[in-house]
Amino acid sequence: MIGSNILSFENLTSTNTYASGLLKSEVVQEGTIIRASFQSAGRGQTGNGWESEAGKNLLISIILYPTAISPADQFLISRVISLGITDFLGKELQECKIKWPNDIYVRNDKIAGILIENSVMDNKLVSSIVGIGLNINQRKFTGNAPNPVSMTILTGKEYDTDNCLTELSMAIDKRYDLLMKGKNEIICSDYISKLYRKNEWFGFRDKDGIFKGKIVSVTEEGLLLIEHPDRKIREYAFKEVDFIL
Repeated sequence: MIGSNILSFENLTSTNTYASGLLKSEVVQEGTIIRASFQSAGRGQTGNGWESEAGKNLLISIILYPTAISPADQFLISRVISLGITDFLGKELQECKIKWPNDIYVRNDKIAGILIENSVMDNKLVSSIVGIGLNINQRKFTGNAPNPVSMTILTGKEYDTDNCLTELSMAIDKRYDLLMKGKNEIICSDYISKLYRKNEWFGFRDKDGIFKGKIVSVTEEGLLLIEHPDRKIREYAFKEVDFIL
């Protein structure tokens, strides 16, 4: 289903912005992908930009209608997309991990970012726009992101981005199918097993300052559980804790 309809553009301000406008103007087939060779105003989490050289990477938004999922369980969508990307990358790269909540890392470098915008109406999840930026063939990054990397930097190979999109779509589709079949336990277990820095002591920063902590899990709602040196486990929502890289 995902990728059976692809709308391609040379240049968009943002694939998520275009997808949002499309949903307001017409009925869009589920699984439709909006693809751009270049984004003039690509968006990441909390308003951050996304750097991508024209034609080198995958810049896409997927339109979904996960109406069977309650708004309280919407973090499942983030899990599914993150796992689909790591499944795709795992065929070429080792040590692909999910840096909570949904950045994709290879070792200590960021190779993909996800921006999910859910629409809720009458306490129902009516649509999701899933924005993905995945670094494929870019060799140089000039922005202020501290640790970007691409597939070609890691392997030395050049990739056909059309083939990559086909394979990525299939990988995400398999994970989304699990969600539609109610296989939530598998999704949650696999997501936790892929967590970056899980069960290792590293530096973090919260409102009280810098501390050593160990990621132990993620709640159903998507809160990060970190064990502190006093053995107490604390919950963190998005932006309440930072990783010290």
